[in-house]
Amino acid sequence: MPHMGQTALKRTLTGYYAATALFLVLDLGFGLNFRLSFLDDHDGWRLVYYGICFACLALIVLKPGWTLPVAAVESLVTMAALILGFGARVVTPSAAVLDGTMDAVTAQEVVNFLVSGFAAWLSWSRSLAALSGKPWS
Repeated sequence: MPHMGQTALKRTLTGYYAATALFLVLDLGFGLNFRLSFLDDHDGWRLVYYGICFACLALIVLKPGWTLPVAAVESLVTMAALILGFGARVVTPSAAVLDGTMDAVTAQEVVNFLVSGFAAWLSWSRSLAALSGKPWS
């Protein structure tokens, strides 16, 4: 994959955070949670997370030089939350899973994990590479 310039990377990351509005509408308006299934059962924390994503957008719009560090930190937190949340559901199933009335993980959660996890990993790895001055490969 060719090396993406920092300007293009910053534009892409700004677009990713701007897409938070779309994810919020899909989540709250249509019940389609593609961004953060690890908070599916915690409506208040989901709103806090969306607020943090909007704060990241505001930071990188107001301070473009902060785009890479902001994206690296937010993406790392998102990846950790996805891994811990998804892993906890698989490793420590609830009573409902054990008695067969609920799946350990749903298809939507797997899709969320793959989509959000890939976006977070890509954002984190490219931001980290750009911060260190090394080409991303």
